[in-house]
Amino acid sequence: MTVNRLLPTPEAHDLLELTQQVCDKVLEPRVVECEKTSTYPAEVFSALGAAGLLSLPYPEEFGGGSQPYEVYLQVLEEIASRWAAVAVAVSVHSLSCHPLYVFGTDEQKQRWLPEMLSGDQVGGYSLSEPQAGSDAAALRCKAVAEGDGYRINGTKAWITHGGVADFYSLFARTGEGSRGVSCFLVPGDTEGLSFGKPEDKMGLKAVPTTTANYDDAFLPADRRLGDEGQGLQIAFSALDSGRLGIAAVATGLAQRALVDAVAYAKEREAFGKHIIDHQGLGFVLADMAAAVDSARATYIDAARRKDAGLEYSRQASVAKLVATDAAMKVTTDAVQVLGGYGYTADFPVERYMREAKVMQIFEGTNQIQRLVISRSLAR
Repeated sequence: MTVNRLLPTPEAHDLLELTQQVCDKVLEPRVVECEKTSTYPAEVFSALGAAGLLSLPYPEEFGGGSQPYEVYLQVLEEIASRWAAVAVAVSVHSLSCHPLYVFGTDEQKQRWLPEMLSGDQVGGYSLSEPQAGSDAAALRCKAVAEGDGYRINGTKAWITHGGVADFYSLFARTGEGSRGVSCFLVPGDTEGLSFGKPEDKMGLKAVPTTTANYDDAFLPADRRLGDEGQGLQIAFSALDSGRLGIAAVATGLAQRALVDAVAYAKEREAFGKHIIDHQGLGFVLADMAAAVDSARATYIDAARRKDAGLEYSRQASVAKLVATDAAMKVTTDAVQVLGGYGYTADFPVERYMREAKVMQIFEGTNQIQRLVISRSLAR
């Protein structure tokens, strides 16, 4: 089942074709084994980087692809339709570059951003803590001014690419209250930075998620991004774009589940005809298709607002909410379409269902998205 995408330029069509080729050659042959064995596919990220797919929404002057978000997200959706864990990691990498690009000084951007966007590096986003997930203002990890830098102590949690990333956008407390958090760009090999054992997750097993422990780690003062106390503003600004990334990933995952379910329904026979020709099941597939198309339209609308320089925070939350709820329903329905086979690891739809669940949780739970949306309506 081919998605007839409305892309803005011939260049964007060529970029999507390139993405499909990379997915066919590099991602598809590895996904099943890596997910089964929880093996990190470093060579996959190298291939995506070499193809220029790790830095698409950033300017060419810093080594990016200068693509509008509308295009970047559709590329991300294509990657997700082949391998959700890799697509999540690509989205997190883009999210991790956001604080430097938007809030860094010209000198900081010239110094570090080209290397971060080169395709040879991947980044991690380090906001959550064991006791501070949705409540980001409750952070305890501290950055204390010392000499010409900061001494970092504390624990961060739920870090995608934890232990394998080349850099981390870290949010740590430099003062009191919600205005007492600052943002730092941390090299992955910083002395005093260590990582816990990868979490044993329900899905997305090929890319590690870990805690990070800062034990008297020292960062030079020029590693701080933005002003002291500006950290939560930076974090939430990045999360708006990150939520669009997750919406695109969820849509790609749902699209793949739909494709597999339709293919199975066209082959499986019951009561003398293919099961897709039974109205009861045909309607299930129709609802799945409507959910996927709606999710895609929602995230593309938000992306176009971002590209136009319009306010899009509420629309990003709507897209994340709609797309991830759709992914959960569509993947669950795909398992139902396949029946008993769908419940076995012999067919990938059971993996899709496991992968969909976390998308309702990270980058702000869907309850938080509803809170963001309702507050915007109250204003």
